[in-house]
Amino acid sequence: MNTIKKSYIFLIIGALLISFAPVLIKYAGAPGIVTVFYRLLFGTLTLIIPFFISRIKSKTKISRKGMLFATIAGLFLSIDMALWSTGIMKSNAAMPTLVGNLSPLWVGIGAVFIFKERQSIKFWLGLFIAFTGVSFLVIQEFYSVNGIFSGLMYGLFSGMFYAAFMLLAQKGREHLDTLSFLFLSTLSTTIFLGVFALAEGLEFSGYSNNVWTVFIIMGVFIQAGAWYFINYSQGYLPASLVAPTLLAQPVLAGVIAYFILGEELTLWQICGGLVVVVGIYTVHFAKQEIRK
Repeated sequence: MNTIKKSYIFLIIGALLISFAPVLIKYAGAPGIVTVFYRLLFGTLTLIIPFFISRIKSKTKISRKGMLFATIAGLFLSIDMALWSTGIMKSNAAMPTLVGNLSPLWVGIGAVFIFKERQSIKFWLGLFIAFTGVSFLVIQEFYSVNGIFSGLMYGLFSGMFYAAFMLLAQKGREHLDTLSFLFLSTLSTTIFLGVFALAEGLEFSGYSNNVWTVFIIMGVFIQAGAWYFINYSQGYLPASLVAPTLLAQPVLAGVIAYFILGEELTLWQICGGLVVVVGIYTVHFAKQEIRK
């Protein structure tokens, strides 16, 4: 099998696996912060051996500046995951995941002010389309008593912190290889999530065997496995293909949640969600044009 075909397969597997994440968080029934803490913890444990093997082979010291970027990036990612997972537990699996995927918009805006990158008309058009879709969702759910509005707000703010993580990752990857940055940022995120859980007085034990199984599955197959597949594909496939493919996550999450959790989306939510996806899709292609 050639590298390109292998990358296509890895990308599809990775996109499918991460789509199960919000559903498994809801299915576990534990506090969202605890669930993502164990996801990161088991993911870190899975990455330890590959990380140390790569360091031994490289025979070079890890950049201190890279470690600093990875640590701070982990802090922002921990806030993102804490908000996102809490939003899922307060509402459903699909909505916080959908608006959390607005992060490319925040990344684009941040890049304008931080890295002085210019953005095309398509970027700003995509931004307008995406926020039009969000406004549909917010207006429809504003007076809802089922927690969807609360989940949307948690997802919206989580996407902002994920964008900060992505911007820091961009700088951190200038000093660290993929596996080193992935391991160090994952370790940092785990530590910060543990601190958040302790501050909230959440329990780390007392869960059923089924819940522990979910924790382990998320750590091994989603945190370590899925993101390894995605990172691998990013090395051989263009961003214009990878990014839109990953936009399938909220769509697939909604479908999976329907069959596993029995969650149903209204016609208004589906239409608003599609508008958001179109907006993000437009932004991705706009950014790809700038790179060319």
